[in-house]
Order: sequence, then structure tokens, then C-alpha cells
Amino acid sequence: MTLQWISGRISEKTIWQDGLFTLKVDCPGVNPFECGQFLQLGLQTPEKHLHRPYSVASPPGDQLEFFIVRVEGGELTTRLWPLQAGDSIDVSAKATGGFTLSHTPPAECLWLLATGTGLAPYIAMLRDPGIWQKYPHIVVVHGVRYRSEFAYASELHGFTTQFPGRFSYVPIASRENTDHGFQGRITTAIECGILERMAGHSLTPQQSAVMMCGNPQMLDDVELLLHTRGLQKHKRSEPGHYVVERYW
Repeated sequence: MTLQWISGRISEKTIWQDGLFTLKVDCPGVNPFECGQFLQLGLQTPEKHLHRPYSVASPPGDQLEFFIVRVEGGELTTRLWPLQAGDSIDVSAKATGGFTLSHTPPAECLWLLATGTGLAPYIAMLRDPGIWQKYPHIVVVHGVRYRSEFAYASELHGFTTQFPGRFSYVPIASRENTDHGFQGRITTAIECGILERMAGHSLTPQQSAVMMCGNPQMLDDVELLLHTRGLQKHKRSEPGHYVVERYW
């Protein structure tokens, strides 16, 4: 399928740490989409047009946000990293993907589990009123290696004030101590029970829906843990409790 491209312009760049950044792109004309879907970002090189999919970290609109990590040796991300406000970038006109709230079961508590830039689709969802209308309680769990990788932390902490009693943010760093968080891995936090204590909610089939996005090993390991608790993958033909987005 031939992609339709819109010429966008970078309006703002946020550097969270070396190689970890957010690009805000002005690109009027992108078709309406659901939060959690992804668009293609592209650049023309002398040899070819390079492009790859990125989850959008903002709701639909004329200005869209993308949370990106530079991959050493990566053809595209090494070219995206030097870009600055005012530079041009191609954005696909149409979004795709099924990692959306419309494909996620209702529940008393929605758990949003992410590692690294897998946080991006959740930022888009949290900025949209729909998620707050569908779920009474929401928990965001963000796993990284170092504290400097906790992108969007201020905004996430802000939701606890904006939605008191309805929102919990649990930052988890595997290689450093964290303030108001947990040192280790998401799987460890689940196994030892500290994740539920910090979130203030129980991870059970009766109360929970879970979305997972990020490192494939984390996804595999958490799926096994959820199965031991009686949570099953959600399908249209067989309703369950969790949905998964695999980046690679």
C-alpha cells in the first residue's frame, strides 16, 4: 500500500536525556485517529525515503507529538535526533493499529504498563477525556533503567492532582533508586506485591483491565504473571482482561 505523506514542521523539541526526545510536529491534514494508534514518520535521503511507525503521544489535532529513542546505528532515529524546531519531517496521513481503548475491556481499574517509549500511547490517552469517562481508576506503571528516563513524569504527577483518588503513577527504575517509586523491574514489583500496594488497587480479573506496551521480554513475562492470576488476553471473539502492543 502506498502511503500518503503530509509535510510537517517541527515546532518544539524536548530532550529528556541524551538520545531520548520528544518532537512536536505541526502537520494539519492528518486524518482523525484513535489514541493509541501510530503514524509513520519519514525523511527523504539521497538514496531513499526512510520511514517507520511511531505511536502518537497526543490526541488527534493539527499538532502531534512523538516520543522517540535514538537507536545506535538506526537508519532513521540517528537522523531524527539532530532535528530542531523549524525542520521539516514527513508524517503519514493515516494512522493504523488496534492498541486503543475501543479494543480494551471495561473495568473498575485500568492498568497502563510500559517500558521506555512504550509510554507514548498512554500519554495520548490520558490527555483525552474518553479514558476518564470509561474508567473510574487508572494506574500508569513506567519501567526504565535510570531515573533520567522518566519522561513526562511532571505531567503524570499532575494527573494525581487533577483526578484525586482516581489516578496512580508508579515509576520503576531497574538500575537506580527512585523517589516515590520502586527499584527493580515491573515483573518483580508484581510478584512481590509492592506494585499493588503502591497503586492502591488489586490486579485481579474481577477489577482490572491491563494494557501493555514496550520491551518484548517484559510483555512475555507479565503475560505469564497475569495468567497465574486468572487474567486472559482480550479478544473480540473471547473477551478477556488485557491487550498487548509489541513494538518489535
